Order: sequence, then structure tokens, then C-alpha cells
Amino acid sequence: MPRRIVTLTVNPAVDLATTAKSVQPGHKIRTFDERYDPGGGGINVAKVISELGGQTLALFASGGVTGRFVEEMLTAAKVPWYAVPIRNACRVCVTVHDQSKGLEYRFVPAGPQLTESDCANIVAALREVDADWVVASGSLAPGVPPEFYSQVARMVIGRGAKFALDTSGQALKASLGQGISLLKPSLSEFASVVGQEVRDLPGQMEQAKRVVQSGAADMIALTLGADGAILATVDEVVHAPAIPVSEKTGVGAGDSFLAGLVFGLAERRPPRDALRLALACGAAAVQSIGTAAVRRTVVDALLVDPPEVAAARHPRP
Repeated sequence: MPRRIVTLTVNPAVDLATTAKSVQPGHKIRTFDERYDPGGGGINVAKVISELGGQTLALFASGGVTGRFVEEMLTAAKVPWYAVPIRNACRVCVTVHDQSKGLEYRFVPAGPQLTESDCANIVAALREVDADWVVASGSLAPGVPPEFYSQVARMVIGRGAKFALDTSGQALKASLGQGISLLKPSLSEFASVVGQEVRDLPGQMEQAKRVVQSGAADMIALTLGADGAILATVDEVVHAPAIPVSEKTGVGAGDSFLAGLVFGLAERRPPRDALRLALACGAAAVQSIGTAAVRRTVVDALLVDPPEVAAARHPRP
């Protein structure tokens, strides 16, 4: 029976991706090829899991006409969703591709102010849904305390489900050691966890193992950009190189990676196979304009000739 993966997005967005011939200060910038997507970390994860054929539900805070637009776009994409009403409107994030320089500009608002009641309603709604995995991804909206994800983690684990987290800053630090099944930091986020930058691959693999052994999380998925990714569990540390593709955008790539990884783990695939799927999803995302615009056919094609996976096995502590 398929495992149900519920995603949580506290700060969703309407994502607008567009193109300009040139971005110049002080000028009216004419854009074209506009594309709108439902966005926000957990929503992106749910979109990709749905595309992969997984059973998912996107649970998110929704307010204003922008919130309703997110709901409409998810419905059109046939992604199951549940909206927790909030008073203020959801944010609009804008990505502009400058043709003349080949650069991408991303404008990301802080988002709407949430109240204590809003936070309680989100947790209450999440408590009522059945899930094998809960994936919380993205920033916390203004007004949400840094301890919010740690509260969610304890509730999810207490109900017998697994909890995956992708966030940063104080919200990340406050959640360590609170029952996280899978933590997905970037290199900069990982440096904040271990207290130092680790530049070489052997050191990164060793530090990832130590974080798992410390009890901060059961698994660490460390994304390394062009150098691929590391997955550390209590039994082994696996590294896989990145899949070389032509990159058009970076929006939603990390969420797509996380979606592939959780989907693979939920299907009980071996860690190295789940990591390979995650990298294929991330690579598929960067090839298309839009947010986490992953297509299963593209993912499958990238997996036909997968990169070699190098594993360093370590005994159980």
C-alpha cells in the first residue's frame, strides 16, 4: 500500500517566473513568458510527489486572493490540498531571468503576519490528517515562533509517523534533537548546525555521520550543489555526484530533491537508490522554467544511466 506523504507549508506563495531582455535600474522593465505556479517549500514537495505517482496532501496556510489562487492552481494540477484559513494574504514571489546577462533575479517577500491562533489552527489541522511521513519545508512566516517546527516534530513522531524538515536559521536550530527523521540542509545551513564550514567531501561525510550520531536527526541529506549530495544514516554514509544537466532555474530544486528522497525512502528503497532518485528530481527541476516543474518522464530518463554512487560504510555506533 502506498505511503501517504503529507507536506506542511507555513508560508506559501504565488510564484511568478518571467523573462526580460535586460534588467536595468531606474528603467521600466518589460517582461514576457510569464508563468504562475503554486509555491512554498511543502507545496513544491507535494507537487513532485504527486507527479511521481505518490499519495500526498499539501497542507498550508491560505489567506486572501493570493491564497485562493494557490488553491486553484493546485486543483488544476490535481494535487490534493487542505488549506488552513488565515486573515492576511499569501505572498507573491517573483523570479526574473535576464536574457542579456544570463542571470536570474529572485524577489522573495517575508510573507503575511500569522497570529498565535493561526499557528494553533495549523497544528490542529495537521493532527487530524493521516500520514506516514510529514514533510515541513520552507521559511516560517512572520509571527510564527522559531520553536514551531519542533512542536510539529514532536506531535508527528508521537503519532507514529516520520518527520522530514528543510528550513534554516533559528527554526532549524530549535528543531534539532526533537525527533526529526530526515533533515535536509544546504552547505551553509549545515555549517550553522556543526558550527564551522566543512569544504572537503570526506570531512562533510564525517561531519554528517557525527550529526546523526549526536541524535540531532535520524538521517541527514546534505546537498552540495554541483558536487551532488550526501545521505547519512545510522548505518552508512552515501555520496552521489550531481547529474549534469543544462540549468534554466534554481527555483524549487531543493524541494524537488527532498520530494524524490522522501518518496524513495517511503517506498523503502535502499538509501543509495533514494538518493539517486532525489538527485534526478532536482536535476529535472532545474531544466524547466517555473517552480518545481518536474516531469516523471524526465526523471525516468535521468535514471536510465545513473551516476556511480560512492558509499562509505560505517559501523553502527
